[in-house]
Amino acid sequence: PFSTDTRRFLTSKEQFHAYLRAGGEEEEEEEKEEKKEEERVSSSQSEPPAKRVKAEELSQDGESQGNAGEEEKERPEKKRARGQNKSRPCMKPNCYEQSRLCPSVTQGCAGQCHFGPRCRFLHDVSEYLAGKPADLGQRCVLFDTFGRCPYGVTCRFGQAHLGDGHQNLVNAALAQQWEGKLLVRNSLSKDLQQQLRKRKFSFQKAEEFLRGLHGGKGGKATGGCTEVSNCTASQEGLGDSPVLQEQGEDPKPEALQSSRGAEDAPSTPTLGPLTDEDVTKLRPCEKKKLEIQGKLYLAPLTTCGNLPFRRICKRFGADVTCGEMAVCTNLLQGQSSEWALLKRHHTEDIFGVQLEGAFPDTMTKCAELLNRTIDVDFVDINVGCPIDLVYKKGGGCALMTRSNKFEQIVRGMNSVLDVPLTVKIRTGVQEKVNVAHKIIPKIREWGASLVTLHGRSREQRYTRSADWEYIAECARIASPMPLFGNGDILSYEDANQAMQMGVSGIMIARQVPVGALIKPWLFTEIKEQRHWDISSSERFDILKDFTNYGLEHWGSDTQGVEKTRKFLLEWLSFLCRYIPVGLLEHLPQRINERPPYYLGRDYLETLMASQNVDDWIKISELLLGPVPPSFTFLPKHKANSYR
Repeated sequence: PFSTDTRRFLTSKEQFHAYLRAGGEEEEEEEKEEKKEEERVSSSQSEPPAKRVKAEELSQDGESQGNAGEEEKERPEKKRARGQNKSRPCMKPNCYEQSRLCPSVTQGCAGQCHFGPRCRFLHDVSEYLAGKPADLGQRCVLFDTFGRCPYGVTCRFGQAHLGDGHQNLVNAALAQQWEGKLLVRNSLSKDLQQQLRKRKFSFQKAEEFLRGLHGGKGGKATGGCTEVSNCTASQEGLGDSPVLQEQGEDPKPEALQSSRGAEDAPSTPTLGPLTDEDVTKLRPCEKKKLEIQGKLYLAPLTTCGNLPFRRICKRFGADVTCGEMAVCTNLLQGQSSEWALLKRHHTEDIFGVQLEGAFPDTMTKCAELLNRTIDVDFVDINVGCPIDLVYKKGGGCALMTRSNKFEQIVRGMNSVLDVPLTVKIRTGVQEKVNVAHKIIPKIREWGASLVTLHGRSREQRYTRSADWEYIAECARIASPMPLFGNGDILSYEDANQAMQMGVSGIMIARQVPVGALIKPWLFTEIKEQRHWDISSSERFDILKDFTNYGLEHWGSDTQGVEKTRKFLLEWLSFLCRYIPVGLLEHLPQRINERPPYYLGRDYLETLMASQNVDDWIKISELLLGPVPPSFTFLPKHKANSYR
């Protein structure tokens, strides 16, 4: 993909890593070798070195063939890892801290330890500071932004806001500007967590739908009652209120007496206006509309689509954002780690959450739970997840083959939600067996407001190009329901071509090797209709912003710093695949092109192009200081591990 003018940047693997080890300083001999290599590449397209050596060995005598056999035995040891590291070691960020200070001391209430005499944390600040690692910098982003750092002495940038006697300083003027402002919403309260864990949360609407569903033996359920159950569930909801007799009959004295008793009963004091929102179901025309046609939609990206990353994409022009895929059963159990995926920053003006599940009872209950407890603009069902862990349990892509369960899930969730319900699907499960065009009309009938179609099947993953001709056909079938297309949006030309296919909008995901994860400024390119030859210093500033957002979101103590580092390294495993625009012969970079080793226009650009985890660690140390002694990192996607 490199042009003739940029072939001088081409190099070999050995020279590439030697350049990085030397810190960007090249010797004259290395420059001569690079020129020879450059002339060799430009003059002829020879075979790969491994094949050429093998051919020479075959032409020699038996002794050389024996040496070739020995080389074949050694070759598997150098085999490159592929796919996902499914059994990678899990090193939690709190494992890097030898001693931790009690939260009661950090929050300034040392005499009120919630753990009592069994507390295993330190209460002596001097003892904690004696074993605390050195600070990572002289400025604390939390103190500079909000005028106060809630982490106090545990902050790894504590020298910026600790006074005499380790007192946490406060910039009163700056702190007053943020007082009363809610920056992040959708947090899990302790009361709600206890209700979920003790199963005391009331799922009134969901249970009403499920009673009708079971009463009809799996029949269709519409609204709050089913056609089969003849609205018996709604009658059960009347409770102890008197039931009127058939027309023409006089009411019984017992009924009149009970009604008079209800009138004479003392009224329950209420706060604010008394409404019937919890009883009356919204009609479809009264539901909030999802007006996102023609907007840029950042896909929910597992692991990397966290809140700091979404803030980066929002700054570059993303219109619609969605949280990472959350498993409905984990949400119903009140797991804090799963609820963290639902958090919404105040800059995300159009925000939704994505749920994954395989059964109508858990999905409907989870939808009602979210409808009553968090603030979102839409809820998305993930019917496009291809991973085995989800598929074998009947969720994700498997729902496309389980139409009855799929229908019950969509109808059930739609009956309990006050916000629009969307669905994300693939073309199908098997390669060359497209079924999306058969399912989309049913999804529209079941009550979904929007469908997003990924132009690949489950078996294809990313080994084939997205089928935009099929996406265009499905967009015509889905009308008047909007359909968003997803797949291979690598530049503004691809976005323009996709919109001409008749889709209502485009979703931008990881798009290996280019996309939102590798090229977050893609949103700016689409809106400004240009190719951005972004410099290495500008890309490094993006990483700085991500680091600051991460410290603000996860914290500036040791645990927060290492969690920020973890997600930064996960993101760098994608960012390293970006090829600068100035080095390409044909624009844009294509999905099936693997670039050769090349030297960037400066040392930082070359360092960012490295796919070696050691170099990603080096970049993280430029932003977050040195890694802990026991630090280990194995990326989720294929790469070399760091131990």
